[in-house]
Amino acid sequence: MDEGDRPTDGDESADRDERNRSESATAHDGGGGVSDELEDEASDGAGGDAPDTEPEAGSRPEAGSRPEAGSRPEAEQSGEPDRADAYDGASHGADSHDEAPRDGEDIATKAGLGSTRSSDGDPDESFLYRFRHDREGALMWIREMLSSVAVVLLVGLLLFGVSGVWPPMVAVESGSMEPNMQVGDLVFVTEPGRLAPDAAENGVGVVTHEVGQEVDYRTFGSYGSVMIYTPPGRTGSPIIHRARFHVTEGENWYDRADDRYHNAVDCESLANCPAPHDGYITLGDNNGAYDQASGLSPPVRAEWVNGVARVRVPYLGYIRLVATGQVELNEAIARTVGSSLSPASSGFSAAG
Repeated sequence: MDEGDRPTDGDESADRDERNRSESATAHDGGGGVSDELEDEASDGAGGDAPDTEPEAGSRPEAGSRPEAGSRPEAEQSGEPDRADAYDGASHGADSHDEAPRDGEDIATKAGLGSTRSSDGDPDESFLYRFRHDREGALMWIREMLSSVAVVLLVGLLLFGVSGVWPPMVAVESGSMEPNMQVGDLVFVTEPGRLAPDAAENGVGVVTHEVGQEVDYRTFGSYGSVMIYTPPGRTGSPIIHRARFHVTEGENWYDRADDRYHNAVDCESLANCPAPHDGYITLGDNNGAYDQASGLSPPVRAEWVNGVARVRVPYLGYIRLVATGQVELNEAIARTVGSSLSPASSGFSAAG
Protein backbone atom coordinates (compact mmCIF):
# COMPACT_ATOMS: atom_id res chain seq x y z
CA MET A 1 0.00 0.00 0.00
CA ASP A 2 1.15 3.40 -0.85
CA GLU A 3 1.75 5.87 1.83
CA GLY A 4 -0.92 7.97 0.27
CA ASP A 5 -3.46 5.23 1.02
CA ARG A 6 -2.28 4.58 4.69
CA PRO A 7 -4.42 6.29 7.20
CA THR A 8 -2.82 9.09 8.92
CA ASP A 9 -2.66 9.75 12.64
CA GLY A 10 -5.24 12.43 12.31
CA ASP A 11 -7.71 10.08 10.67
CA GLU A 12 -7.26 7.49 13.42
CA SER A 13 -7.82 10.13 16.02
CA ALA A 14 -10.94 11.24 14.21
CA ASP A 15 -12.28 7.65 14.11
CA ARG A 16 -11.64 7.15 17.78
CA ASP A 17 -13.37 10.38 18.60
CA GLU A 18 -16.35 9.37 16.52
CA ARG A 19 -16.56 5.94 18.22
CA ASN A 20 -16.34 7.53 21.64
CA ARG A 21 -19.16 9.91 20.81
CA SER A 22 -21.25 7.05 19.53
CA GLU A 23 -20.74 5.00 22.72
CA SER A 24 -21.45 8.00 24.89
CA ALA A 25 -24.71 8.61 23.08
CA THR A 26 -25.73 4.98 23.51
CA ALA A 27 -24.86 5.05 27.21
CA HIS A 28 -26.75 8.31 27.60
CA ASP A 29 -29.87 6.84 25.99
CA GLY A 30 -29.82 3.71 28.29
CA GLY A 31 -29.10 5.68 31.46
CA GLY A 32 -31.69 8.22 30.56
CA GLY A 33 -34.35 5.49 30.34
CA VAL A 34 -33.62 4.35 33.83
CA SER A 35 -33.67 7.84 35.16
CA ASP A 36 -36.93 8.55 33.39
CA GLU A 37 -38.53 5.44 34.89
CA LEU A 38 -37.42 6.41 38.39
CA GLU A 39 -38.66 9.92 37.89
CA ASP A 40 -42.03 8.62 36.61
CA GLU A 41 -42.45 6.34 39.64
CA ALA A 42 -41.51 9.15 41.99
CA SER A 43 -43.95 11.51 40.31
CA ASP A 44 -46.71 8.86 40.43
CA GLY A 45 -46.10 8.28 44.15
CA ALA A 46 -46.08 11.98 44.90
CA GLY A 47 -48.96 12.94 42.71
CA GLY A 48 -51.22 9.90 43.38
CA ASP A 49 -53.88 9.67 46.10
CA ALA A 50 -52.65 8.54 49.52
CA PRO A 51 -53.99 5.17 50.66
CA ASP A 52 -57.08 5.22 52.84
CA THR A 53 -55.29 3.28 55.59
CA GLU A 54 -52.60 5.95 56.00
CA PRO A 55 -53.26 7.80 59.31
CA GLU A 56 -53.44 11.50 59.06
CA ALA A 57 -50.85 13.64 60.73
CA GLY A 58 -51.48 14.00 64.46
CA SER A 59 -54.11 11.25 64.50
CA ARG A 60 -53.82 8.12 66.66
CA PRO A 61 -54.81 4.63 65.51
CA GLU A 62 -57.82 3.13 67.20
CA ALA A 63 -57.07 0.87 70.15
CA GLY A 64 -56.96 -2.78 69.21
CA SER A 65 -56.22 -2.17 65.46
CA ARG A 66 -53.35 -4.11 63.95
CA PRO A 67 -51.57 -3.72 60.63
CA GLU A 68 -52.49 -6.13 57.87
CA ALA A 69 -50.40 -9.24 57.36
CA GLY A 70 -47.30 -8.65 55.33
CA SER A 71 -47.34 -4.87 55.72
CA ARG A 72 -45.03 -2.75 57.80
CA PRO A 73 -45.82 0.69 58.96
CA GLU A 74 -43.67 3.51 57.71
CA ALA A 75 -42.52 4.05 61.25
CA GLU A 76 -40.87 0.62 61.20
CA GLN A 77 -39.30 1.28 57.76
CA SER A 78 -37.87 4.51 59.00
CA GLY A 79 -36.51 2.89 62.19
CA GLU A 80 -38.97 4.74 64.52
CA PRO A 81 -41.07 2.74 67.07
CA ASP A 82 -44.58 1.80 66.06
CA ARG A 83 -46.86 4.39 67.60
CA ALA A 84 -49.88 2.06 67.52
CA ASP A 85 -47.94 -0.65 69.31
CA ALA A 86 -46.71 1.89 71.83
CA TYR A 87 -50.27 3.07 72.41
CA ASP A 88 -51.44 -0.53 72.84
CA GLY A 89 -48.60 -1.14 75.29
CA ALA A 90 -49.62 1.90 77.30
CA SER A 91 -53.20 0.68 77.39
CA HIS A 92 -52.03 -2.76 78.48
CA GLY A 93 -49.98 -1.16 81.22
CA ALA A 94 -53.01 0.78 82.39
CA ASP A 95 -55.06 -2.40 82.42
CA SER A 96 -52.36 -4.16 84.41
CA HIS A 97 -52.35 -1.27 86.85
CA ASP A 98 -56.12 -1.60 87.22
CA GLU A 99 -55.71 -5.28 88.07
CA ALA A 100 -53.43 -4.49 91.03
CA PRO A 101 -54.98 -4.85 94.50
CA ARG A 102 -56.88 -1.77 95.66
CA ASP A 103 -58.26 -0.49 98.97
CA GLY A 104 -56.22 -2.88 101.11
CA GLU A 105 -57.31 -5.93 99.15
CA ASP A 106 -54.68 -8.62 99.68
CA ILE A 107 -53.36 -11.18 97.29
CA ALA A 108 -55.25 -14.00 98.99
CA THR A 109 -58.49 -12.16 98.27
CA LYS A 110 -57.60 -11.76 94.57
CA ALA A 111 -56.70 -15.43 94.37
CA GLY A 112 -59.90 -16.52 96.11
CA LEU A 113 -57.99 -18.35 98.83
CA GLY A 114 -60.17 -17.13 101.69
CA SER A 115 -60.39 -13.52 102.73
CA THR A 116 -61.46 -11.56 105.72
CA ARG A 117 -64.01 -9.76 103.58
CA SER A 118 -67.22 -10.96 102.11
CA SER A 119 -68.09 -10.56 98.47
CA ASP A 120 -69.74 -7.20 99.12
CA GLY A 121 -66.83 -5.96 101.24
CA ASP A 122 -68.63 -6.20 104.60
CA PRO A 123 -66.18 -7.47 107.26
CA ASP A 124 -68.98 -8.11 109.79
CA GLU A 125 -70.69 -10.60 107.53
CA SER A 126 -67.42 -12.47 107.05
CA PHE A 127 -66.83 -12.50 110.82
CA LEU A 128 -70.31 -13.95 111.43
CA TYR A 129 -69.71 -16.59 108.78
CA ARG A 130 -66.43 -17.61 110.39
CA PHE A 131 -68.00 -17.54 113.84
CA ARG A 132 -70.68 -19.97 112.69
CA HIS A 133 -68.50 -22.30 110.59
CA ASP A 134 -64.95 -22.35 112.03
CA ARG A 135 -63.93 -25.81 113.24
CA GLU A 136 -60.83 -24.71 115.15
CA GLY A 137 -59.34 -21.67 116.78
CA ALA A 138 -60.62 -19.09 119.24
CA LEU A 139 -63.92 -18.44 117.45
CA MET A 140 -64.83 -22.12 117.66
CA TRP A 141 -64.16 -22.20 121.43
CA ILE A 142 -66.13 -18.99 122.01
CA ARG A 143 -69.02 -20.34 119.94
CA GLU A 144 -69.09 -23.63 121.85
CA MET A 145 -68.91 -21.88 125.21
CA LEU A 146 -71.70 -19.47 124.32
CA SER A 147 -73.75 -22.34 122.94
CA SER A 148 -73.38 -24.25 126.20
CA VAL A 149 -74.36 -21.21 128.24
CA ALA A 150 -77.32 -20.61 125.95
CA VAL A 151 -78.48 -24.22 126.35
CA VAL A 152 -78.23 -23.98 130.14
CA LEU A 153 -80.16 -20.72 130.16
CA LEU A 154 -82.79 -22.17 127.84
CA VAL A 155 -83.23 -25.21 130.06
CA GLY A 156 -83.39 -22.93 133.09
CA LEU A 157 -86.08 -20.81 131.48
CA LEU A 158 -88.10 -23.90 130.57
CA LEU A 159 -87.79 -25.21 134.11
CA PHE A 160 -88.76 -21.81 135.47
CA GLY A 161 -91.87 -21.92 133.31
CA VAL A 162 -92.75 -25.30 134.83
CA SER A 163 -91.70 -24.69 138.43
CA GLY A 164 -92.70 -21.05 138.83
CA VAL A 165 -89.68 -20.26 141.07
CA TRP A 166 -86.16 -18.98 140.40
CA PRO A 167 -83.81 -20.66 140.61
CA PRO A 168 -85.82 -23.77 139.75
CA MET A 169 -83.03 -26.08 140.94
CA VAL A 170 -81.04 -26.14 144.18
CA ALA A 171 -77.89 -27.98 145.26
CA VAL A 172 -77.70 -30.23 148.32
CA GLU A 173 -74.87 -29.03 150.58
CA SER A 174 -75.00 -31.44 153.54
CA GLY A 175 -75.76 -35.04 154.35
CA SER A 176 -78.83 -34.35 156.52
CA MET A 177 -81.13 -35.98 153.94
CA GLU A 178 -78.98 -39.03 153.25
CA PRO A 179 -79.43 -41.62 151.94
CA ASN A 180 -82.39 -40.24 150.02
CA MET A 181 -80.52 -37.08 148.93
CA GLN A 182 -76.74 -36.88 148.61
CA VAL A 183 -74.34 -33.97 148.81
CA GLY A 184 -73.93 -32.63 145.27
CA ASP A 185 -77.40 -33.60 144.09
CA LEU A 186 -79.26 -31.03 142.02
CA VAL A 187 -82.91 -30.88 143.05
CA PHE A 188 -85.73 -29.55 140.89
CA VAL A 189 -88.38 -27.67 142.92
CA THR A 190 -91.78 -26.17 142.23
CA GLU A 191 -93.42 -23.18 143.83
CA PRO A 192 -95.81 -23.85 146.73
CA GLY A 193 -99.14 -25.13 145.49
CA ARG A 194 -97.97 -25.99 141.92
CA LEU A 195 -98.33 -29.61 140.83
CA ALA A 196 -99.77 -30.38 144.26
CA PRO A 197 -100.95 -33.98 144.79
CA ASP A 198 -104.49 -34.73 145.84
CA ALA A 199 -103.33 -35.65 149.35
CA ALA A 200 -102.09 -32.10 149.94
CA GLU A 201 -104.97 -30.37 151.70
CA ASN A 202 -103.28 -27.02 152.02
CA GLY A 203 -102.19 -24.11 149.88
CA VAL A 204 -98.51 -25.06 149.75
CA GLY A 205 -98.91 -28.49 148.16
CA VAL A 206 -97.13 -30.29 151.01
CA VAL A 207 -98.09 -33.80 152.12
CA THR A 208 -96.79 -34.54 155.62
CA HIS A 209 -95.12 -37.78 156.61
CA GLU A 210 -98.09 -38.50 158.87
CA VAL A 211 -100.61 -38.10 156.03
CA GLY A 212 -98.33 -39.88 153.56
CA GLN A 213 -98.43 -43.01 155.68
CA GLU A 214 -102.22 -42.95 155.59
CA VAL A 215 -102.52 -42.47 151.81
CA ASP A 216 -99.25 -44.16 150.83
CA TYR A 217 -97.71 -41.04 149.29
CA ARG A 218 -93.92 -41.26 149.01
CA THR A 219 -91.18 -38.97 147.73
CA PHE A 220 -87.42 -39.44 147.88
CA GLY A 221 -87.51 -42.79 149.62
CA SER A 222 -89.97 -42.07 152.40
CA TYR A 223 -93.49 -40.85 153.17
CA GLY A 224 -94.51 -37.25 152.70
CA SER A 225 -93.09 -34.22 150.89
CA VAL A 226 -89.63 -32.69 151.11
CA MET A 227 -89.86 -28.90 151.24
CA ILE A 228 -87.41 -26.01 151.00
CA TYR A 229 -87.92 -23.26 153.56
CA THR A 230 -86.17 -20.25 155.06
CA PRO A 231 -87.03 -19.31 158.67
CA PRO A 232 -86.79 -15.66 159.73
CA GLY A 233 -83.30 -14.50 160.65
CA ARG A 234 -81.51 -17.28 158.76
CA THR A 235 -78.46 -15.97 156.93
CA GLY A 236 -77.33 -19.24 155.36
CA SER A 237 -78.82 -21.28 152.57
CA PRO A 238 -82.46 -22.40 152.78
CA ILE A 239 -83.18 -25.72 154.50
CA ILE A 240 -84.46 -28.76 152.62
CA HIS A 241 -86.13 -31.23 155.04
CA ARG A 242 -89.17 -33.46 155.16
CA ALA A 243 -92.47 -32.26 156.64
CA ARG A 244 -93.39 -34.65 159.45
CA PHE A 245 -96.73 -33.29 160.66
CA HIS A 246 -98.63 -30.03 160.99
CA VAL A 247 -99.41 -28.31 164.31
CA THR A 248 -101.67 -25.44 165.25
CA GLU A 249 -100.97 -22.49 167.49
CA GLY A 250 -100.85 -23.49 171.20
CA GLU A 251 -100.94 -27.22 170.46
CA ASN A 252 -99.16 -29.65 172.75
CA TRP A 253 -97.49 -31.80 170.10
CA TYR A 254 -95.32 -33.84 172.52
CA ASP A 255 -97.56 -36.91 172.30
CA ARG A 256 -97.53 -36.79 168.46
CA ALA A 257 -93.77 -36.61 168.26
CA ASP A 258 -91.60 -39.67 167.77
CA ASP A 259 -89.41 -39.95 170.86
CA ARG A 260 -86.50 -41.08 168.64
CA TYR A 261 -86.16 -37.46 167.48
CA HIS A 262 -86.16 -35.64 170.83
CA ASN A 263 -84.97 -36.26 174.38
CA ALA A 264 -87.71 -34.36 176.22
CA VAL A 265 -89.82 -35.91 178.94
CA ASP A 266 -92.81 -33.63 178.49
CA CYS A 267 -94.03 -30.61 176.50
CA GLU A 268 -92.45 -28.13 178.88
CA SER A 269 -89.02 -29.66 178.30
CA LEU A 270 -89.51 -29.78 174.50
CA ALA A 271 -88.55 -26.70 172.51
CA ASN A 272 -91.38 -24.92 170.69
CA CYS A 273 -93.97 -26.84 172.68
CA PRO A 274 -96.73 -25.84 172.90
CA ALA A 275 -96.59 -24.54 169.33
CA PRO A 276 -96.08 -20.79 169.15
CA HIS A 277 -98.05 -20.65 165.86
CA ASP A 278 -99.42 -22.82 163.08
CA GLY A 279 -96.78 -24.60 161.10
CA TYR A 280 -94.96 -27.77 160.08
CA ILE A 281 -92.70 -29.89 162.26
CA THR A 282 -89.75 -30.85 160.05
CA LEU A 283 -86.87 -33.32 160.14
CA GLY A 284 -83.84 -34.22 158.04
CA ASP A 285 -84.00 -37.92 157.11
CA ASN A 286 -80.47 -38.40 158.46
CA ASN A 287 -80.83 -36.18 161.54
CA GLY A 288 -81.46 -37.34 165.10
CA ALA A 289 -83.79 -34.51 166.18
CA TYR A 290 -86.66 -32.44 164.85
CA ASP A 291 -85.66 -29.02 163.59
CA GLN A 292 -88.02 -27.54 166.18
CA ALA A 293 -86.60 -29.67 169.03
CA SER A 294 -83.00 -28.73 168.18
CA GLY A 295 -83.82 -25.05 167.91
CA LEU A 296 -82.99 -24.88 164.17
CA SER A 297 -86.39 -23.39 163.40
CA PRO A 298 -89.80 -22.84 165.00
CA PRO A 299 -92.76 -24.60 163.34
CA VAL A 300 -92.54 -23.70 159.64
CA ARG A 301 -95.21 -21.25 158.55
CA ALA A 302 -96.69 -21.67 155.08
CA GLU A 303 -95.22 -18.32 153.99
CA TRP A 304 -91.71 -19.51 154.85
CA VAL A 305 -91.91 -22.33 152.31
CA ASN A 306 -89.91 -21.54 149.16
CA GLY A 307 -90.83 -24.64 147.21
CA VAL A 308 -91.40 -28.39 147.17
CA ALA A 309 -88.72 -30.84 145.95
CA ARG A 310 -89.77 -32.94 142.96
CA VAL A 311 -86.78 -34.55 141.21
CA ARG A 312 -83.08 -34.88 141.98
CA VAL A 313 -80.17 -35.20 139.55
CA PRO A 314 -77.03 -36.74 141.09
CA TYR A 315 -73.68 -34.90 141.04
CA LEU A 316 -74.73 -31.87 138.98
CA GLY A 317 -75.03 -29.80 142.13
CA TYR A 318 -71.26 -30.01 142.57
CA ILE A 319 -70.87 -27.47 139.79
CA ARG A 320 -72.54 -24.83 141.92
CA LEU A 321 -70.90 -25.96 145.16
CA VAL A 322 -67.41 -25.83 143.65
CA ALA A 323 -68.09 -22.49 141.96
CA THR A 324 -69.22 -20.93 145.25
CA GLY A 325 -66.35 -22.45 147.23
CA GLN A 326 -68.57 -24.56 149.47
CA VAL A 327 -66.88 -27.77 148.34
CA GLU A 328 -63.29 -28.25 147.18
CA LEU A 329 -62.77 -29.58 143.68
CA ASN A 330 -60.78 -32.62 144.82
CA GLU A 331 -63.48 -33.44 147.35
CA ALA A 332 -66.16 -33.21 144.68
CA ILE A 333 -64.17 -35.49 142.39
CA ALA A 334 -63.55 -37.98 145.19
CA ARG A 335 -67.22 -38.11 146.14
CA THR A 336 -68.26 -38.43 142.53
CA VAL A 337 -66.07 -41.47 141.98
CA GLY A 338 -67.21 -43.01 145.27
CA SER A 339 -64.33 -42.22 147.60
CA SER A 340 -65.32 -41.98 151.26
CA LEU A 341 -64.54 -38.54 152.66
CA SER A 342 -66.02 -36.65 155.57
CA PRO A 343 -69.31 -34.98 154.68
CA ALA A 344 -69.46 -31.26 154.19
CA SER A 345 -70.22 -29.40 157.39
CA SER A 346 -71.89 -26.41 155.79
CA GLY A 347 -75.60 -25.70 155.86
CA PHE A 348 -77.98 -25.93 152.95
CA SER A 349 -77.98 -24.31 149.56
CA ALA A 350 -81.73 -24.62 149.44
CA ALA A 351 -80.79 -28.17 150.19
CA GLY A 352 -80.68 -30.60 153.07
